Amino acid sequence: MKSARYWGAPVAAVVFFYLWCVAEAGRMGPWPGLPMWSGSIPLVLATLAIAVSVRLPYVSLGATAVLLLGQLVHAIPAMYANHWAIYLGSFIALGFTLWTARPKVRMVAGIANLVFAAVMAFLMVSWRYGGGVGWFPPTYFGDRGQLPKYGWTAFAVLVMVAGACAAVGLLLALYQERGSLFRDRILAQSNLKEAEIELIVEQERTRISRDLHDSLAHSLAVIAAQADGSRYLSTGQPKAVLDALDTIATSARSALVDAQRVIEGVGGGMAAPQPRFSDVMPLIERMRQGSLKIEHSESGGPVELSPGQQLAVFRIVQECLTNALKHGGRGTFVRAHFDWSGPGLTIHLASDLPSSRDTAQDDDDGGRVGRGIPGMRERAHLAGGWLTSGPDGEQFRVTAFLPYGTRAGTAELEPALAAGAQAAAKVSSVVAASTGLQPRAAIEGPVGSGRG
Repeated sequence: MKSARYWGAPVAAVVFFYLWCVAEAGRMGPWPGLPMWSGSIPLVLATLAIAVSVRLPYVSLGATAVLLLGQLVHAIPAMYANHWAIYLGSFIALGFTLWTARPKVRMVAGIANLVFAAVMAFLMVSWRYGGGVGWFPPTYFGDRGQLPKYGWTAFAVLVMVAGACAAVGLLLALYQERGSLFRDRILAQSNLKEAEIELIVEQERTRISRDLHDSLAHSLAVIAAQADGSRYLSTGQPKAVLDALDTIATSARSALVDAQRVIEGVGGGMAAPQPRFSDVMPLIERMRQGSLKIEHSESGGPVELSPGQQLAVFRIVQECLTNALKHGGRGTFVRAHFDWSGPGLTIHLASDLPSSRDTAQDDDDGGRVGRGIPGMRERAHLAGGWLTSGPDGEQFRVTAFLPYGTRAGTAELEPALAAGAQAAAKVSSVVAASTGLQPRAAIEGPVGSGRG
């Protein structure tokens, strides 16, 4: 069908021209008699109109218009009884135009061919041109008697032929459009089926993520918390035992971070690059440009943190600075201190409380994990540490502790062992948080006093 659209008109033009040459071979004179035949110019113009009707429909209409105008001014010989049917080439071109052209071009072609049919009827009937083209004896007393009697008949015949050609063209266009709609329907059904398959796969991925979260991640968190608790409380155990417990806790936390990345990446393919500790200072500088007054300080020597711990530090600092800007507004003073001198990194963040607001307002996120203060606590717990938050006089303080992943020897445990019951209480709260036991208020302070 596609080939017929583009090559049908040229082939029809060749056949049209060839048949006329065969039919009029005896009247053209000695071969080649076409240049001397009175119908040669109309035949060439009609053939041209058919040949370009698909690719150049306006040129096709122009060829027919040139033919009729030339005959009206006697520049082209009028039609005679043996070749008046060359006019039908214009209607054949109309059929191809209505098959392939746009709606606007179709309308122009239809109106133009109605005008052409009227002019053709006049040229065929008028005694000045065709003289009836053999349908009746010519008269030489003007057109007043001939046109009303025979003009409408000739016009009706031409319109019927034009209508038949136009109907064929429109039927072909409708047939092709129906085939296109059928293909579009098949394509839509195929796309719908693929979408259903993708939906099923996505639901399965969600189920896998939920299962991983409910089983693997929870179990790893319990293992890490139990190992840390045993290490802190085992004051008289040999170094090998402490190293084994440290290895168990470190491996469990690393596996927990990997599991969390898998859970986050199951539904969305490859995960985006995660922030590291080196991104904290650029974050502070950006927030300073946002009209926060930030004072930054550090003590001790920096220690390499695991990727999960670096992400936790970044998110905790980011959430604290965001809350300070949201609740305190522009110009809020924030003090950030990173203490590397202990068995882990301790983060102190304090921001001024707005005097016009209720500092004891509830968390905006309603305690949902991953938002506000509860989200920061969860990140600290997953990294093996803890976090406290709450108002302290005219400031809102957040303190987070993330233990280092390795220790050089038992001497580094002395600060934690000296803490005694306080360290034990902290570890117990971590275990309780990982296993779902309550309460956690012993180390975290009033939940309702946080800002999210």
